[in-house]
Amino acid sequence: MRDDVSQKGGISRILSRKSEPFADRQEAGRLLARELMDYRGQDTVVLGIPRGGIIVAQEIARLLGAQLDVVLARKLRTPGQPELAMGSVAEDGRVFLNEVVRDLGVTQAEIEREKVFQMAEIKRRNEMIRSVRPKVPLKGKIVIVTDDGVATGATTQAAFWAVRTEEPAKLIAALPVGPEETIKGLAMDVDEMLCLRTPPFFAAVGQFYLRFEQVEDEEVLSILREEQKRGGDGGH
Repeated sequence: MRDDVSQKGGISRILSRKSEPFADRQEAGRLLARELMDYRGQDTVVLGIPRGGIIVAQEIARLLGAQLDVVLARKLRTPGQPELAMGSVAEDGRVFLNEVVRDLGVTQAEIEREKVFQMAEIKRRNEMIRSVRPKVPLKGKIVIVTDDGVATGATTQAAFWAVRTEEPAKLIAALPVGPEETIKGLAMDVDEMLCLRTPPFFAAVGQFYLRFEQVEDEEVLSILREEQKRGGDGGH
């Protein structure tokens, strides 16, 4: 089954509602790349959400001849409701806030406190990652954001919001698996949403992979070192 639905936010493509697992993150990346071949040879950047998303992103970037990078955005948690995102902060410190702030009366002091907390984690990752892979500029480019799957989607949404502040020509989400409602909600924040599978019974991303090992920081750095070595030009 395949849904191609035009809606606010662009085109949303759900390819299947099967629960069949992927062999691993590499297979998920290859299957996504197959659906994104229209962007091969264009000025495209593939961003993986660390850590598992970088493995998916590497496969997509390799097959599309695209540049590879990570997106280090963090969601800003709503005071008293940490699962609820009130916005996001990008790695350069830019903040995006949504209607939750107004609806729940979140104060500027609460926003600032949460920003400081999340920026500390971004700084830790930034120092580690940017030492081996300088940030790829996104302005005017086709940007594909990916992960190994989504559950609530809050972190993914934070990544979309942060990327938007850099004014890409087009923002595409490419996700292997997630709950249908989450996928449809996230589709509102991008120009194009591609999701391979939205299984009816969803507990956790890991249940849809035969191999779903923990990805360590060193593996992320190794992938980015490879990318830096080949010049980040897709090897073409």
